[in-house]
Amino acid sequence: MIDHEPPYTVLVIDDHPLFRKGAEQLISLDEDFELAGEATNGERGVELTRQLKPDVVLLDLNMQDMDGIAVLKQLKAKEHEPVVIMLTVSNAEDDIIAALRCGADGYLLKDMEPEEILIKLRRAIGGQTVLDESISTLLANVLRNENRSSPLNQIEFTSREKQIVSLIAEGKSNKAIARELGISDGTVKVHVKNVLRKLNLSSRLEAAVWAFEHGYSSGR
Repeated sequence: MIDHEPPYTVLVIDDHPLFRKGAEQLISLDEDFELAGEATNGERGVELTRQLKPDVVLLDLNMQDMDGIAVLKQLKAKEHEPVVIMLTVSNAEDDIIAALRCGADGYLLKDMEPEEILIKLRRAIGGQTVLDESISTLLANVLRNENRSSPLNQIEFTSREKQIVSLIAEGKSNKAIARELGISDGTVKVHVKNVLRKLNLSSRLEAAVWAFEHGYSSGR
């Protein structure tokens, strides 16, 4: 979640010149966004993120020198942690799961309409996790097929955990949840960890899909 007013700075990390040009044009369509810089490879992307401290990073998955997952891991280990959205052509199940488990704030496909990408960027800045619609469906199917979570009636959540699960279902980040509930980020992290343990899941995004599938909503 970004706490300051626009414009929001965006760094593009992608080794395809045409896509970088397209991303630059996309960002220029909305006055609330401005291009912080471009990186033609992962190593340079990590360096520019450290130097420029962008609000948002649009990160390709398949790059020659350092793939997007390796870059993502480094970005999420930095003191300045931007919103990182994977923007790629890959809808492979393994790629999606790997990105989400490594902390990606979103996973979008490059064939999305430009206007839809901008909408997703705004939601990500507001603290939501953003996924391409087809990705949400695929992830839900993966969870169902793996049967990784316990039956709903066997899971005993505390009242606070139920609130957390409902907010996770809305795609809200830990910071956004903390703000809404008036508790610290650290407390939210503890609750999320307990929820994941009870559901036998590995990431909060998997928990978000589980919660949505089981009818958790803003009603709380």
